[in-house]
Amino acid sequence: MIIPLQKYGDDYMNNLIIYHGSSEIIEVPEFGKGKDYNDYGRGFYCTENVELAKEWVCSEGTNGFVNKYEIDASKIKILNLSDKEYTILHWLALLMDNRKVRISTPTMKRGMEWLLKYFIPNIDGYDAIIGFRADDSYFSFARAFVNNEISLAQLSYAMKLGKLGEQFVLKSKKAFDLIKFNSYEAVDRTIYYSKRKSRDDEARKAFNIELEKDDINGLFMRDIIREEVKPNDPRLR
Repeated sequence: MIIPLQKYGDDYMNNLIIYHGSSEIIEVPEFGKGKDYNDYGRGFYCTENVELAKEWVCSEGTNGFVNKYEIDASKIKILNLSDKEYTILHWLALLMDNRKVRISTPTMKRGMEWLLKYFIPNIDGYDAIIGFRADDSYFSFARAFVNNEISLAQLSYAMKLGKLGEQFVLKSKKAFDLIKFNSYEAVDRTIYYSKRKSRDDEARKAFNIELEKDDINGLFMRDIIREEVKPNDPRLR
């Protein structure tokens, strides 16, 4: 069961249940571990959706475990990239800042520079981040937008494909101190890898259909740079 979040200002009331997929049983998540080039930098990546956690942990040849935790979210400060003050470009700027990105064209280089200059959120002081998860297919959608291949509307549509869901990422020492291990469950790759692949295939197929459409009036990366689009521009909403 996913416990819904009740938001009051910057705080989330309720004891939040989150899941982390791993090749190991992790009773005590360790602050400071992890890769710097994950979607939101170094942190402990979880989700409220146990089924998605099971899919994320399985590769074609590897089983895994889903670890279940709870955290008193009212005691931490959470940056939610779905809040109305943010746009998909804020998420994209964070992604471009943290992930290893191969720059293939001058347009892509200028696009990344513009996003990092005007759209990257200040995450200092936040204990956790909620935002899209960018696996291989979703990262390719993001690259296509920055490279001026798809419009902003097409990118927004693409991010809903496959219903990949959001991540809940613990960032601060305070958040790590508050998280409590509840239980774990073994995950069978023969079941969940096929689900993961099916979800990814579905998203790529729908995206390719979307690419065949000509969004002639759409807002593209080149337009954003040329027209100096900033976060308060109503076209981003």
